[in-house]
Amino acid sequence: MPFPITEHVVRTSRHTTFYLACGRPDATPLIFLHGWPELSISWRHQLPVFAALGFYCLAPDMRGYGRSSLYTTHRDYAVEHMVRDMLELLEEAVPHDKAIWIGHDWGSPVAWSIASHHPAHCLGVANLCVPYIPDGFAVESLLPLVDRDIYPEDQFPAGQWEYQLFYRENFDAARSAFEANVDATVKALFRKGNAAAKGQPSRTALVRRDGGWFGGAGVAPDVPADTDVLSEADLCAYVASLKRNGFFGPDSWYMNGEWNRAYASQAANGGRLDMPVLFLHGAFDYTCETVESRLAEPMRAACSDLTEVVVRSGHWMAQERPLEVNAALAKWLAVKLPGAW
Repeated sequence: MPFPITEHVVRTSRHTTFYLACGRPDATPLIFLHGWPELSISWRHQLPVFAALGFYCLAPDMRGYGRSSLYTTHRDYAVEHMVRDMLELLEEAVPHDKAIWIGHDWGSPVAWSIASHHPAHCLGVANLCVPYIPDGFAVESLLPLVDRDIYPEDQFPAGQWEYQLFYRENFDAARSAFEANVDATVKALFRKGNAAAKGQPSRTALVRRDGGWFGGAGVAPDVPADTDVLSEADLCAYVASLKRNGFFGPDSWYMNGEWNRAYASQAANGGRLDMPVLFLHGAFDYTCETVESRLAEPMRAACSDLTEVVVRSGHWMAQERPLEVNAALAKWLAVKLPGAW
């Protein structure tokens, strides 16, 4: 019989984390960290697969999401706080002091930071789409890596990261556009990759120029759901959670560039990662474009045991191409971490 996915909560004096679990609790833990604006269910295609392969799989709702704690200031969403949340989850939820950490989108900087700041709690680290930036995942760290052939500086000063500056300059406008029609927002955001858009500016580069998301309209267009990424049930779960909690927490993750860079400077070993590392490139992810740009260069320089795989996917890789993602993860685990299996 397959392992069921079960629901759990860890409560400490500082934070509450809701999480999904699947597998034998005494097995090596794989902890999956979602990004913006997702939920623990973003890993629904991974949890039962890797539980069946012999791991204990956990996927939390990150802070500001789902049934985990919400906070009221931007500073509460700096990466260092999420790292503490996850180390508390490890301590309270599993009988091991080390895990294999797997992240996507904003979950990736958290996973990278656990590896760089707390290597004693990290057997290995795998991330989807967002590479390791040892200086901290912030616009200031990313600017030197922008592909100026696609993003001329006079048109796109921050390249594809223009949208992150829009959060800083117009936070309430960004948040209100997402909240104006949450159902439409989720359907507009969760789209599969488009090979035909290669070499063109990402839509995230246009946000400041347009005066907001969705062409500055202040509300997402009402488009059909992309069922290659989300089922109707998945869509309903995302919408219900984001309606309940709003976008203040999710959007606040973008508001801590200065703090995140300061935290990155405190990494152990000068930020160098010596444990096994896996990075999955999204071939059609044009915001986190790592295949042809220089965005992955700092990661390559900082990792001594790096495996790279290109997946023919857009940004929502684990949901759009689960078979390819699972195969890459399983191969890496078998080759690089056989003792953990």
